Amino acid sequence: MSLPRFQHYIDGAFADGAVTFESVDPATGEAWAVMPAADAADVDRAVRAAHRAFLDSDWSRMTATQRGKLLHRLGDLLAEEAPHLAAIETRDTGKIICETRAQIGYVAEYYRYFGGLADKIEGVHLPIDKPDMEVTLRREPIGVVAAIVPWNSQLFLSAVKLGPALAAGCTVVLKASEDGPAPLLEFARLVDRAGFPRGVVNIVTGFGEDCGRALTSHPMVARVAFTGGPATARHVIRNTAENLAHTTLELGGKSPVLVFADADLDSAANAVIAGIFAASGQSCVAGSRLLVERGIRDRLLQILARKAAAIRIGDPQDPATEMGPLATRRQRDRIAEVVGRSLAAGARLVAGGHPRDGVGFYYPPTILDCDSQAVPSVREELFGPVLSVVSFDGEEEAVATANDTEFGLAAGVFTRDLARAHRLVRRIRAGVVWVNTYRAISPMAPFGGYGLSGLGREGGQDSVREYMRTKSVWIRTSDEPIPDPFVMR
Repeated sequence: MSLPRFQHYIDGAFADGAVTFESVDPATGEAWAVMPAADAADVDRAVRAAHRAFLDSDWSRMTATQRGKLLHRLGDLLAEEAPHLAAIETRDTGKIICETRAQIGYVAEYYRYFGGLADKIEGVHLPIDKPDMEVTLRREPIGVVAAIVPWNSQLFLSAVKLGPALAAGCTVVLKASEDGPAPLLEFARLVDRAGFPRGVVNIVTGFGEDCGRALTSHPMVARVAFTGGPATARHVIRNTAENLAHTTLELGGKSPVLVFADADLDSAANAVIAGIFAASGQSCVAGSRLLVERGIRDRLLQILARKAAAIRIGDPQDPATEMGPLATRRQRDRIAEVVGRSLAAGARLVAGGHPRDGVGFYYPPTILDCDSQAVPSVREELFGPVLSVVSFDGEEEAVATANDTEFGLAAGVFTRDLARAHRLVRRIRAGVVWVNTYRAISPMAPFGGYGLSGLGREGGQDSVREYMRTKSVWIRTSDEPIPDPFVMR
């Protein structure tokens, strides 16, 4: 049987790529669809289409309110097509169907939120120190945006880039990951149906040098919004040396969850399980480090081991499945390798730890009891269902251990002591801190990280301004001639 074929979306039309490649279903390990791979010529065509649309098209003449209505329309279409897109995302990435359905349905709220913000970005009048001058500040769209997202949560990660960029009046070339790009290539059909002028949104996929480098270094790209890992981010920064594009980097994490002896242990355990085993641990904010006060360590580990063993692993298309496969074979193999090194370094296996036999890229929920921060699973981002547990004695050690990382994306704190919670929120170096909860998100709340977790913030009102430049406008109000510049008074 022939496999389904997907296409790029460039300049308002669907087009094949320079070459193609097969996308693999993580649940079976077998190819299920044919994807296009953009080369430098495809990228150039997409960027030029976006540049033309930005400068001279119906889009450039639209009011902010009209742009907002298009974003609302896109959100409505996304909510309507969520079941269809969810099935495609589950097939192409292995994320369980109940999660993809719920997440895509909520992503529609991001487009509605940014649609509402489109005509709320205002200029400023300056009380300038010149009596015959009126000075105002205009906020204008920055230009063509290169938005690059990984395969995990790609419709959400696209929304926090596309939403504010389009609300600001920019045009976009969106690059989907070569791993699991089908949902975004299918999403292009909703962009087309929503009625955006051609060239405003272009969606491509492809590999690093031919596609990624060509896009991030293109001279017509004014801004790069990237989500991915630190290694790739360094390439992006080097590439933007060519065009001096503004850059936002939302990178990885090694997020700590701190559980104190006074916490509600059942609630904390549920949050820990959700934080590391939801999406098979393939989340930038996965709570992969559990820091637990020593007196409750054994009790909490027993609860977690029991809950981990009860997780239903299976076909991601089955609504009863609670954890599916990893997205790629190489990711599963890397996790197995790091877990092996961690056990050799002295970690104790509490749960899981052995790849599942049979087809697909499955890895079980794994808990490692670690005596040292030097254990590889504690230091390295695994992007998988592996929880590393470290004990602490007292608040000072808890903070020091939480901050002992190159990353700083998110953190969780579980305690009934409100004063302690406020102290820890101030001291933990992370862009998001959840207290007595974990993984809560909203279009109204910005997120981003410290250190190797990236630069800048996405989400919230201010994110629209990140896609705009400020222009100072000086208007002389005096009717008198401008004085002779060479006569000093």
